[in-house]
Amino acid sequence: MKNAVIGNNKQKANLIVLGAVPRLLYLLQQSSSSAELRAECAVVLGSLAMGTENNIKSLVDCHIIPALLQGLLCLDLVFIEACLRCLRTVFVSSVTPVQLLYTDHTVIPHLMSLLSRSQRTQEYVTQIFSHCCKTPEHQTVLFNHGAIQNIAPLLTSLSYKVRMQALKCFSVLAYENTQVSMTLVNVLVDGELLCQVLVQMMQRDKPIEMQLTAAKCLTYMCRAGAIGTDDNCIVLKTLPCLVRMCSKDRLLEERVEGAETLAYLIEPDVELQRIASVTDHLVAMLADYFKYPSSVSAITDIKRLDHDLKHAHELRQAAFKLYASLGSNDEDVRKKITETENMMDRIVSGLSESSIKVRLAAVRCLHSLSRSVQQLRTSFHDHAVWKPLMKLLQNAPDEVLIMASSTLCNLLLEFSPSKEPILESGVIELLCSLTQSDSPALRVNGIWALMNMAFQADQKVKVEIMRALGTEQLFRLFSDPDTNVLMKTLGLLRNLLSTRPHIDQIMSSHGKQIMQAVTLILEGEHSIEVKEQTLCILANIADGNTAKELIMTNDDMLQKVKYYMGHSNVKLQLAATFCISNLVWNEENGSQERQDKLREMGFVDILHKLTQASDSNLSDRAKTAMQQYLA
Repeated sequence: MKNAVIGNNKQKANLIVLGAVPRLLYLLQQSSSSAELRAECAVVLGSLAMGTENNIKSLVDCHIIPALLQGLLCLDLVFIEACLRCLRTVFVSSVTPVQLLYTDHTVIPHLMSLLSRSQRTQEYVTQIFSHCCKTPEHQTVLFNHGAIQNIAPLLTSLSYKVRMQALKCFSVLAYENTQVSMTLVNVLVDGELLCQVLVQMMQRDKPIEMQLTAAKCLTYMCRAGAIGTDDNCIVLKTLPCLVRMCSKDRLLEERVEGAETLAYLIEPDVELQRIASVTDHLVAMLADYFKYPSSVSAITDIKRLDHDLKHAHELRQAAFKLYASLGSNDEDVRKKITETENMMDRIVSGLSESSIKVRLAAVRCLHSLSRSVQQLRTSFHDHAVWKPLMKLLQNAPDEVLIMASSTLCNLLLEFSPSKEPILESGVIELLCSLTQSDSPALRVNGIWALMNMAFQADQKVKVEIMRALGTEQLFRLFSDPDTNVLMKTLGLLRNLLSTRPHIDQIMSSHGKQIMQAVTLILEGEHSIEVKEQTLCILANIADGNTAKELIMTNDDMLQKVKYYMGHSNVKLQLAATFCISNLVWNEENGSQERQDKLREMGFVDILHKLTQASDSNLSDRAKTAMQQYLA
């Protein structure tokens, strides 16, 4: 059987169909079988697992994993190695549920104990660990069972395969895990700190796979906060190593992994972004990611060419991701990116690619560039970027929607030339529907975009926003559990209620509900920022001609304003005083009656006290209000 199935997928499938698996497993588990027979069974099963995904599914369905794990308790090393090799092959496949390794709590410690048996057990066990460590819980289980102490010595093994698997293991353990990363930083390997060992593994004479994995390890430790972004091993070693991986002479998967890891490394750090952008002409080097593989690629290996054509979209995705990270803060870098040949056209076509990952990466890149006032005014306008962006917003998964709507927020800022055409394309309904999403991020972006749209907008636009959103939804947003949503909703209302005719118009149709919402927030348990925004909205209402009567006839509201004028927080005192200042303003109809009523309610005494305030803004504001009484 063994000789028949080696390298022959058809024969493997035949044997599985004929029911060989249960029989082999039966022989493997019989204590009466000789060690030699059991080992042979494990070898044949391992060979069957080397076939297609369907083969692996069949093996897993026959409960091969518990049988092999049981086999590891045997004392015979050849049999243990055969079981581990088969387990390794099964777990490396994406169709195997990794949870099967963690169901029995004795398995992980037993695998750790097998690390000392032979080079083969070391290679297979670490490979199983690195493929089965998918979640923070998995990382914790492995960490608590001594993965670091047990695997560290393997980094100096004589076997390259063992060193590589140990390295991979450390990279998956460190990913986004502060506890593991902080421990790794202090690990000694043969008397040398791990970071130094990893730096040596990144030297140019080492195999590419080793350089790349060591760079990933250091990247993850840096992102988890265990190594500073200004540390030499990051700035002078890891970053240049990852940039090297992006060069033309590297294989497709190396270029993809290099660019994605570099994007992750520099994402939060402005200085690293700046350094990367001037290392080895990286910005221009990434432009080649879009031209590969071309019909003139010098690939003589036809299999390789076929593989690369199928995976070319991964290169585009990686390039977009790295451009997004490079341009997320620095204006000069953004300019450099948009001036790279056909870059904007590439992003625009990326937005409509069939691969969801490419679309997501392209919109991330666009979002990064949309933070630039200059780019919004120039390249974004020239390429009518808003059109494909709007199309993308029609029906996309949440992660794409979040990025696309964030970008839209920037395109709707008042200095963006795209604002007008977007308004005409009927975007308001779309944004109002986002505010009803289950995802807090989408609700924030929907309301944020409306807020930007309402800033200094025509009355027509404001009325349309109020109509499309509706007061019911506005109320729902005012009681949203997410503070960001609440703050942006207040920002929207503040922008809607600016310039007198608009204030009066909106308050005449929605005044009652808006005043209710203001009361609700001022009485609720909210942060200083939220209450300050709300008082600013009240001050805007107080600036209306007819709208101010809604405050003047509401004694309860006036008492609230009075309370906030005497609050311990200066910001709240300022906003409340501003409100009163607008109500007592002289040159307006009915100012005398308003001044008298507010004097009776004791506001003048408070204003008088506030003219002595230590905060100069507050005392000036109070003096201005007092002058209205003297005029």
